Amino acid sequence: MRVLTVVSHPRKDSLTFKVADRFVQGLAEAGHDYEILDLHGIGFDPVLKGADEPDWSASVQTFSPEVETEIRRLKEHDALALIFPVWWWHLPAMLKGYIDRVWNNGFAYGANHLHHQHALWIGLAGVSEEQMNKRSYGEMITHLLNVGIAGYCGISNSKVEFLYETLESEPAHYDMLLDQAYRLGLNYGKDGQSRKNASP
Repeated sequence: MRVLTVVSHPRKDSLTFKVADRFVQGLAEAGHDYEILDLHGIGFDPVLKGADEPDWSASVQTFSPEVETEIRRLKEHDALALIFPVWWWHLPAMLKGYIDRVWNNGFAYGANHLHHQHALWIGLAGVSEEQMNKRSYGEMITHLLNVGIAGYCGISNSKVEFLYETLESEPAHYDMLLDQAYRLGLNYGKDGQSRKNASP
């Protein structure tokens, strides 16, 4: 498969990008092709303006040049991975804005849906798994991404994976997180790796 790997973090030296690098290493070793889309790196504007507002009366829309470029990029790939820090129990504004603008009416939902076979969401959480699930945050985020976004856009094989305690300072813990990212790439798209409505 050709996997578009969307990364949302303002710093190239962040753990998020290190995770992305290890993830695509796993993809490559499994025989997949990939492209990393660095949203901050390309200067993507996450703010939805009038040109990209969904027109519910139209089955097909023409959007701003920036959005049309990203639509073409999506069409060139079979599957998706989205790698991001969990901020306020949600996607970063940059990634949310990318979805708002690019996964738009008539392309990702409505008259047409995304054609991608799989979506994998990799969220880096500063908290522990116990803290994440204490108030059902993990379940809430997983349902939103798998059902509210991926499922709504026609992607039936969607899974959320959390990398926990990313604020931990021990090198051994970082190595474990990077190994987890590598294995997610290595096993991408295999039976049971992605499933709709999966638990964290």
